[in-house]
Amino acid sequence: MITVVIPTIGRSSLREAIPEGVPVIVVEDTGRKGPAAARNAGWRAADTPWVVFLDDDVVPGEGWLEALTKDLESLPEDVAGSQGRIEVPLPRDRRPTDAERNTAGLADAEWITADMAYRRAALEKVGGFDERFPRAYREDADLALRMREAGFRLVRGERVTRHPVRDDGFWASVRFQRGNADDALMRRVHGPEWRSLIGAGGLLPRHAVTTALGLTALALAAARALSCADDREGRGLRGGLRGGLRGGRGLRGAGAGGVWAMGIAAAGWAGLTATFAWERIAPGPRTPGEVARMVVTSVAIPPAACLHRLRGELRVRR
Repeated sequence: MITVVIPTIGRSSLREAIPEGVPVIVVEDTGRKGPAAARNAGWRAADTPWVVFLDDDVVPGEGWLEALTKDLESLPEDVAGSQGRIEVPLPRDRRPTDAERNTAGLADAEWITADMAYRRAALEKVGGFDERFPRAYREDADLALRMREAGFRLVRGERVTRHPVRDDGFWASVRFQRGNADDALMRRVHGPEWRSLIGAGGLLPRHAVTTALGLTALALAAARALSCADDREGRGLRGGLRGGLRGGRGLRGAGAGGVWAMGIAAAGWAGLTATFAWERIAPGPRTPGEVARMVVTSVAIPPAACLHRLRGELRVRR
């Protein structure tokens, strides 16, 4: 009835957790084409009515196969997919870190392929995963939206799968901003309302304002530094001329305006950055290491997000 497909880059031991007798296809993404391409290769090699996609870092719960069978049996033909319930174990003796909260968000995410079963016939109809999505990000949401557009329904099952939390390092939250490039493709394929269709939020508009204010402050500071250097070089030549004095007053007036503009831009950048950092620090354990990581990465995330989104927009317009 089912085939389990697991895309991996060499770290999966999940095959051992699948009960005997269930066909399992593990697709090694040796060419680094991405999980979308790996899953397509997997489901096209399957010959069962249902294909169950699991991530290579999840652990099916006790009685998973029996619960899966119950989830899928007797589903009407217009139901193309069934999502498992994702549990993310969080520490009980302290508040979760930013990375742990990020993973915990998977518990409420819709149609993620951490545990998602699809009818093979439905996959054939819509063409499977869009391989233009190169990361494990948005490729599952894109498929779900195309399933709905094709007239299918998606439902939640009762089976449970655990998604352990792992620490991907100090700069993980900055690296994750690469997903903003894939958001550009989502907008191109599904229109400007795509976020509301999958229930996703986004901070890119605020990141754009933060980045613009920071760049403005830097540009004004650089311009003032160049102006001061030029003024020092020419001060001796202008010193004895009345016209030069009047011009110098004008330059100083313009410089005062530039200082005010630079100060306003810098204050705006600092305020938005501090707010963003506190929003990430407040719900966490507030240890020195976590606070330091939140402060440093909160400075880096807005420009990284904007840069990746710009890269994505340029890519989809080629």
